[in-house]
Amino acid sequence: MRTEPGMARRQGDEAAAIAAAAAALGDGPEHEADSERGPLRRCLVTRAVRPKAELVRFVLSPAGEVTPDLAGRLPGRGYWVGAERRLVETALAKHLFAKAAGKAVAAAADLPDLVARLLKTRALERLGLARRAGAAVAGHDKVEAWLREGRAGLLLAASDGAPDGRRKLAALAGALPVVACFTADELAAAFGRERVVHAALAQGRLATEFQAEVARLMGFLAHPESDGSDEQ
Repeated sequence: MRTEPGMARRQGDEAAAIAAAAAALGDGPEHEADSERGPLRRCLVTRAVRPKAELVRFVLSPAGEVTPDLAGRLPGRGYWVGAERRLVETALAKHLFAKAAGKAVAAAADLPDLVARLLKTRALERLGLARRAGAAVAGHDKVEAWLREGRAGLLLAASDGAPDGRRKLAALAGALPVVACFTADELAAAFGRERVVHAALAQGRLATEFQAEVARLMGFLAHPESDGSDEQ
């Protein structure tokens, strides 16, 4: 019982931190410095405040070009858009980058495609990192062994792999997330092998980070009908 006050204070501190981050996401230049702090960002299109892991950050290059900053580390003011193709398309169509910057900017018409390519590269690089760290395996037998031993935290199946093999391993995976948006050649490049149809990531931070990158990527592989510009 003596720990309850301390726990309440910690919960209060966390709530205050979230509220402060949301308050820092106001409009206008006066909020520019504060808007780059905290775990939340406001989508340029929907105006909804969301965790930054669910958005894509853009900055203006010295030449005034809208540039994706997937790692969120490039200098300059950030312009955040929900990680969905339709939202970036809306930002381009409505010139929202220029309006937010208060000046003319250059934005490539194929910006959503560029973001999709960069996100795919980033996800596959994380997969390669997991492999080098011993936190990922490839090959039907190794993946099956990890699933039976409870070591796997995420299953990968090549999008062009045989359906039967995918179904068998998916059945063993149970409720584990299954990622099937990469081809066998793309998975092979990440694992340094000739061809990879089945792979698995161990439970832990690398699997969680990889899944977050894939979630952003999926938003650019889908094509929802609504542009979402009136979401709140």
